[in-house]
Amino acid sequence: MTDYLSLHSRLAQVGQEHLLKFWPELSNDERIDLVRDIEELNLDEIKLYFDRATVSMNENGIKLDDRLQPLPEGKLISIARAPLEKLAAYRDEGLLQISNGHVAVLLMAGGQGTRLGFDHPKGMYDVGLQSRKTLFRIQAERILKLEELAQEATGKHGHITWYIMTSEHTVQPTYDYFVANNFFGLKAENVLLFEQGSLPCFEYDGRIILDEKHRVARAPDGNGGIYRAMKRQGILDDMQKRGVLYLHAHSVDNILIKVADPVFIGYCVQEKADCAAKVVEKAAPNEAVGVVAIVDGKYQVVEYSEISAKTAEMRNSDGRLTFSAGNICNHFFSSNFLQKIGSTFEQELKLHVAKKKIPFVDNAGKRLTPDKPNGIKIEKFVFDVFEFAQKFVAMEVPRDEEFSALKNSDTAGKDCPSTARSDLHRLHKKYIEGAGGIVHGEVCEISPFVTYAGENLASHVEGKSFTSPVYLRDNRDPLHGHL
Repeated sequence: MTDYLSLHSRLAQVGQEHLLKFWPELSNDERIDLVRDIEELNLDEIKLYFDRATVSMNENGIKLDDRLQPLPEGKLISIARAPLEKLAAYRDEGLLQISNGHVAVLLMAGGQGTRLGFDHPKGMYDVGLQSRKTLFRIQAERILKLEELAQEATGKHGHITWYIMTSEHTVQPTYDYFVANNFFGLKAENVLLFEQGSLPCFEYDGRIILDEKHRVARAPDGNGGIYRAMKRQGILDDMQKRGVLYLHAHSVDNILIKVADPVFIGYCVQEKADCAAKVVEKAAPNEAVGVVAIVDGKYQVVEYSEISAKTAEMRNSDGRLTFSAGNICNHFFSSNFLQKIGSTFEQELKLHVAKKKIPFVDNAGKRLTPDKPNGIKIEKFVFDVFEFAQKFVAMEVPRDEEFSALKNSDTAGKDCPSTARSDLHRLHKKYIEGAGGIVHGEVCEISPFVTYAGENLASHVEGKSFTSPVYLRDNRDPLHGHL
């Protein structure tokens, strides 16, 4: 058992000795829990974190208008406006890299679907498609299909490694779900789960909050925690061992995600980018999304609250918004860049601070939930590495083909299961019509085993007429949509 006096003196050096104030009352097991929590804190970093967080908090609300520039044209390709032969060449490059085993996917699977009224990992959510496929299954099948397309294009079969970042609470149910579903046909050794880290919650004076007498209050460190977690949990080493050169990172809750999109991968490889972002054109000046832009000469995502309405409303001569590159948490990284982040830049990542109502233990040892904010939670954001990139590029993709977020329950009326469903139905109907078929009605689903992004559909649909509900399935799909 750790010696109380030495622990107390270590904590006192960083002003955190109050964490031991209930020590005499704790059982042996509770003392073990508390010591473990304290050991995980990395005390040398704590003061630095709080000081940097305070600086960040004081900068909140500062408008960036005067320091802001849009992405230059040479750094942004638009799928809607690029020549088809150029996109085909990028796709070939991407498929080649996949067939050589150089591509991996990092899925930010986050926490539970609480806002959806779903107390399981969000990837296990079934949005109500005819197939009853969950987000995890849809994404797994897109990976399988892409491996097949790459083999057809190159004659060589390469695997896409799937790294899945979970929270500490969702890692076990996620693993159990994958095992129960036989990893959806993927090889188990190519699916690796790892846990997002957490950071302590602070009072405004820098003291760490106790959640219980023997537990430190902690919160997930945000999606920018991937860099530290990948280093600490051996993911960067695993990528090196497998010869992975490129990584596509995205969040779990976009039902239209083109997982390991070969066009995006190929574009980034040919541009020799170390870091890139997919963006969608903002729907309106006041749409509350961050935009990818340049601030003081460096690439970053500028939050909606950081620019004035006047700047948000600026337009170019062609009528499009000047600051239009809406961030959708969809990124590319080279392995070399991730290694640099892990060894150097991670320590310099911006810290974002939120004032929150954080349950705490009062002096009498009673756990209370405050009715107004009493402390801060610190988060890192995945896009805050853009500024460290030597070569950053962006790809503007059509929203109706690539972005439909699932964040809320249906009562919200947007970014919810019914919008995710209808966006997928609309896109799949467009695929069939683009391949020469006719669809009467709106409900239309195509299995990823049939097509990844609308390719090779003509033999199934050309000259045929379909009536809703349409479900084009493959013989690998279960007949009755129960998974």
